[in-house]
Amino acid sequence: MADLLLFLTALVAIYLTPGPDMLLVLGTSVSSGPRNAMAVAVGLAIARGCHVLLAAVGLATLFATHPWTYHTVRLLGAAYLLYLGWQFFRTGHSLPDQPQSAAGTLPSVGYLADFQRGLATNLLNPKSLIFCSVLLPQFIHPELSGIAGQFAILALILVLTGLVFDFTYAVLGRALSAATSGNARYHRVQNNLFGCLLTGIGLKVALG
Repeated sequence: MADLLLFLTALVAIYLTPGPDMLLVLGTSVSSGPRNAMAVAVGLAIARGCHVLLAAVGLATLFATHPWTYHTVRLLGAAYLLYLGWQFFRTGHSLPDQPQSAAGTLPSVGYLADFQRGLATNLLNPKSLIFCSVLLPQFIHPELSGIAGQFAILALILVLTGLVFDFTYAVLGRALSAATSGNARYHRVQNNLFGCLLTGIGLKVALG
Protein backbone atom coordinates (compact mmCIF):
# COMPACT_ATOMS: atom_id res chain seq x y z
CA MET A 1 0.00 0.00 0.00
CA ALA A 2 2.85 2.39 0.84
CA ASP A 3 4.41 1.73 -2.55
CA LEU A 4 1.14 2.48 -4.32
CA LEU A 5 0.78 5.78 -2.45
CA LEU A 6 4.34 6.71 -3.37
CA PHE A 7 3.67 5.77 -7.00
CA LEU A 8 0.49 7.86 -7.03
CA THR A 9 2.35 10.80 -5.48
CA ALA A 10 4.98 10.61 -8.22
CA LEU A 11 2.26 10.59 -10.88
CA VAL A 12 0.50 13.60 -9.35
CA ALA A 13 3.78 15.54 -9.41
CA ILE A 14 4.30 14.61 -13.06
CA TYR A 15 0.78 15.47 -14.18
CA LEU A 16 0.89 18.83 -12.37
CA THR A 17 4.01 19.80 -14.31
CA PRO A 18 3.19 21.88 -17.42
CA GLY A 19 3.97 20.04 -20.63
CA PRO A 20 2.62 19.47 -24.15
CA ASP A 21 -0.18 17.18 -22.94
CA MET A 22 -1.53 19.71 -20.44
CA LEU A 23 -1.19 22.60 -22.88
CA LEU A 24 -2.99 20.71 -25.64
CA VAL A 25 -5.92 19.84 -23.38
CA LEU A 26 -6.21 23.39 -22.00
CA GLY A 27 -5.81 24.98 -25.43
CA THR A 28 -8.39 22.70 -27.02
CA SER A 29 -10.86 23.37 -24.23
CA VAL A 30 -10.44 27.14 -24.60
CA SER A 31 -10.69 27.13 -28.39
CA SER A 32 -13.18 24.33 -29.06
CA GLY A 33 -14.84 23.41 -25.79
CA PRO A 34 -14.43 20.84 -22.99
CA ARG A 35 -15.89 17.92 -24.93
CA ASN A 36 -13.26 18.29 -27.62
CA ALA A 37 -10.62 18.58 -24.89
CA MET A 38 -11.91 15.36 -23.34
CA ALA A 39 -11.54 13.67 -26.73
CA VAL A 40 -7.90 14.82 -26.66
CA ALA A 41 -7.63 13.41 -23.12
CA VAL A 42 -8.89 10.00 -24.25
CA GLY A 43 -6.28 9.99 -27.01
CA LEU A 44 -3.58 10.84 -24.47
CA ALA A 45 -4.77 8.06 -22.17
CA ILE A 46 -4.63 5.44 -24.91
CA ALA A 47 -1.17 6.65 -25.93
CA ARG A 48 0.03 6.32 -22.32
CA GLY A 49 -1.34 2.79 -22.25
CA CYS A 50 0.59 2.06 -25.44
CA HIS A 51 3.77 3.45 -23.87
CA VAL A 52 3.31 1.15 -20.88
CA LEU A 53 2.89 -1.82 -23.21
CA LEU A 54 5.93 -0.79 -25.25
CA ALA A 55 7.95 -0.38 -22.05
CA ALA A 56 6.90 -3.88 -21.01
CA VAL A 57 8.21 -5.39 -24.25
CA GLY A 58 11.46 -3.45 -23.93
CA LEU A 59 11.25 -0.92 -26.74
CA ALA A 60 13.08 1.58 -24.53
CA THR A 61 16.09 -0.74 -24.77
CA LEU A 62 15.99 -0.26 -28.55
CA PHE A 63 16.22 3.50 -28.01
CA ALA A 64 19.21 2.98 -25.72
CA THR A 65 21.08 0.63 -28.05
CA HIS A 66 20.17 2.46 -31.28
CA PRO A 67 20.08 6.19 -30.47
CA TRP A 68 19.00 7.09 -34.01
CA THR A 69 15.60 5.51 -33.35
CA TYR A 70 15.13 7.71 -30.29
CA HIS A 71 16.17 10.84 -32.14
CA THR A 72 13.93 10.00 -35.09
CA VAL A 73 10.86 9.76 -32.86
CA ARG A 74 11.98 12.86 -30.94
CA LEU A 75 12.25 14.95 -34.10
CA LEU A 76 8.90 13.70 -35.37
CA GLY A 77 7.37 14.68 -32.04
CA ALA A 78 9.01 18.12 -32.17
CA ALA A 79 7.69 18.67 -35.69
CA TYR A 80 4.19 17.72 -34.57
CA LEU A 81 4.32 20.12 -31.62
CA LEU A 82 5.41 22.91 -33.96
CA TYR A 83 2.48 22.03 -36.21
CA LEU A 84 0.07 22.21 -33.28
CA GLY A 85 1.54 25.56 -32.24
CA TRP A 86 1.04 26.88 -35.76
CA GLN A 87 -2.58 25.70 -35.67
CA PHE A 88 -3.22 27.72 -32.52
CA PHE A 89 -1.56 30.78 -34.10
CA ARG A 90 -3.70 30.37 -37.22
CA THR A 91 -6.87 29.98 -35.18
CA GLY A 92 -6.08 33.05 -33.10
CA HIS A 93 -5.49 35.25 -36.14
CA SER A 94 -8.69 34.05 -37.83
CA LEU A 95 -10.94 35.17 -34.97
CA PRO A 96 -13.25 38.07 -35.91
CA ASP A 97 -13.15 41.38 -34.11
CA GLN A 98 -16.84 41.26 -33.23
CA PRO A 99 -18.02 39.25 -30.21
CA GLN A 100 -18.24 35.50 -30.55
CA SER A 101 -21.23 33.31 -29.88
CA ALA A 102 -22.51 32.84 -26.36
CA ALA A 103 -20.46 29.69 -26.02
CA GLY A 104 -17.34 31.67 -26.75
CA THR A 105 -15.76 28.81 -28.62
CA LEU A 106 -14.59 28.11 -32.12
CA PRO A 107 -16.28 25.61 -34.43
CA SER A 108 -15.26 22.08 -33.52
CA VAL A 109 -12.91 20.23 -35.84
CA GLY A 110 -14.48 16.95 -34.73
CA TYR A 111 -13.97 14.66 -31.78
CA LEU A 112 -12.09 12.11 -33.87
CA ALA A 113 -9.57 14.73 -35.02
CA ASP A 114 -9.05 15.90 -31.44
CA PHE A 115 -8.66 12.30 -30.27
CA GLN A 116 -6.00 11.76 -32.95
CA ARG A 117 -4.17 14.93 -31.87
CA GLY A 118 -3.97 13.66 -28.31
CA LEU A 119 -2.88 10.21 -29.43
CA ALA A 120 -0.15 11.53 -31.74
CA THR A 121 1.14 14.12 -29.27
CA ASN A 122 1.91 11.53 -26.62
CA LEU A 123 2.92 8.65 -28.90
CA LEU A 124 5.52 10.86 -30.58
CA ASN A 125 7.04 11.80 -27.23
CA PRO A 126 9.80 9.22 -26.58
CA LYS A 127 10.33 10.64 -23.10
CA SER A 128 6.96 9.21 -22.13
CA LEU A 129 8.21 5.74 -23.03
CA ILE A 130 11.46 6.30 -21.13
CA PHE A 131 9.45 7.58 -18.16
CA CYS A 132 7.32 4.42 -18.09
CA SER A 133 10.39 2.22 -18.51
CA VAL A 134 12.19 3.89 -15.60
CA LEU A 135 9.32 4.49 -13.17
CA LEU A 136 7.22 1.34 -13.34
CA PRO A 137 9.99 -1.21 -12.56
CA GLN A 138 10.77 0.66 -9.33
CA PHE A 139 7.42 -0.47 -7.96
CA ILE A 140 7.52 -4.06 -9.22
CA HIS A 141 8.44 -6.75 -6.67
CA PRO A 142 10.01 -9.70 -8.53
CA GLU A 143 10.00 -11.81 -5.36
CA LEU A 144 6.22 -11.81 -5.43
CA SER A 145 4.16 -13.83 -7.86
CA GLY A 146 2.11 -12.24 -10.60
CA ILE A 147 4.58 -9.73 -12.03
CA ALA A 148 2.32 -9.22 -15.04
CA GLY A 149 -0.56 -8.46 -12.68
CA GLN A 150 1.55 -5.92 -10.76
CA PHE A 151 2.53 -4.26 -14.01
CA ALA A 152 -1.12 -4.13 -15.13
CA ILE A 153 -2.25 -2.51 -11.86
CA LEU A 154 0.44 0.18 -12.07
CA ALA A 155 -0.39 0.80 -15.71
CA LEU A 156 -4.08 1.19 -14.90
CA ILE A 157 -3.30 3.66 -12.11
CA LEU A 158 -1.00 5.63 -14.43
CA VAL A 159 -3.58 5.88 -17.23
CA LEU A 160 -6.57 6.64 -14.99
CA THR A 161 -4.69 9.27 -12.97
CA GLY A 162 -3.66 11.01 -16.18
CA LEU A 163 -7.24 10.87 -17.44
CA VAL A 164 -8.56 12.47 -14.23
CA PHE A 165 -6.05 15.30 -14.48
CA ASP A 166 -6.74 15.84 -18.18
CA PHE A 167 -10.49 15.98 -17.62
CA THR A 168 -9.86 18.51 -14.86
CA TYR A 169 -7.77 20.63 -17.21
CA ALA A 170 -10.58 20.41 -19.78
CA VAL A 171 -13.03 21.85 -17.24
CA LEU A 172 -10.54 24.55 -16.20
CA GLY A 173 -10.07 25.50 -19.83
CA ARG A 174 -13.82 25.83 -20.21
CA ALA A 175 -13.93 28.14 -17.16
CA LEU A 176 -11.15 30.24 -18.65
CA SER A 177 -13.01 30.46 -21.94
CA ALA A 178 -16.28 31.38 -20.21
CA ALA A 179 -14.56 34.15 -18.28
CA THR A 180 -13.63 35.86 -21.54
CA SER A 181 -16.73 34.87 -23.50
CA GLY A 182 -17.72 37.41 -26.13
CA ASN A 183 -14.28 39.04 -26.22
CA ALA A 184 -12.48 37.99 -29.40
CA ARG A 185 -9.34 39.89 -28.42
CA TYR A 186 -8.87 37.78 -25.29
CA HIS A 187 -9.45 34.62 -27.28
CA ARG A 188 -6.82 35.69 -29.80
CA VAL A 189 -4.37 36.29 -26.97
CA GLN A 190 -5.18 32.90 -25.43
CA ASN A 191 -4.70 31.03 -28.70
CA ASN A 192 -1.48 32.89 -29.45
CA LEU A 193 -0.22 32.09 -25.94
CA PHE A 194 -0.90 28.37 -26.37
CA GLY A 195 0.73 28.58 -29.81
CA CYS A 196 3.85 30.18 -28.31
CA LEU A 197 4.09 27.61 -25.52
CA LEU A 198 3.67 24.59 -27.81
CA THR A 199 6.12 26.07 -30.33
CA GLY A 200 8.62 26.70 -27.55
CA ILE A 201 8.34 23.11 -26.29
CA GLY A 202 8.66 21.83 -29.85
CA LEU A 203 11.85 23.83 -30.39
CA LYS A 204 13.23 22.67 -27.06
CA VAL A 205 12.55 19.04 -27.97
CA ALA A 206 14.08 19.50 -31.43
CA LEU A 207 17.24 21.13 -30.09
CA GLY A 208 17.51 19.02 -26.94
